[in-house]
Amino acid sequence: QVHLAESGGGLAQAGDSLELSCVAFGRSFANYGLGWFRQAPGKDREFVAGMNWSGSVKRYGDFVKGRFTISKDNDKNTLYLRMNNLKPEDTAVYSCAVGDDLQSIKAARANYWGQGTQVVVSS
Repeated sequence: QVHLAESGGGLAQAGDSLELSCVAFGRSFANYGLGWFRQAPGKDREFVAGMNWSGSVKRYGDFVKGRFTISKDNDKNTLYLRMNNLKPEDTAVYSCAVGDDLQSIKAARANYWGQGTQVVVSS
């Protein structure tokens, strides 16, 4: 069993930056696809970013437009999401996910999900 714990969310103003972290407990995620999703109130869960096991392939949601960067530290078993130039429409609960591969992540077919961390961006 893998437990994922996100942190780093909070209140931000438009234009600010935040870095989210997701620590995996119970198993190394070095050989898995990883990703971030978000869900705003009243909206469906949305793919934010994903990467393959090696980190050589990264994909982002269309709305990211170069503002976010996904990365990981295998030694710390931690996944990151650096978010720059935040906008009010980025307000959502952000969750990390671990899956078999990047394709599974993009399809939201993750094996494990975190509980999420709230990000609120004011204008």
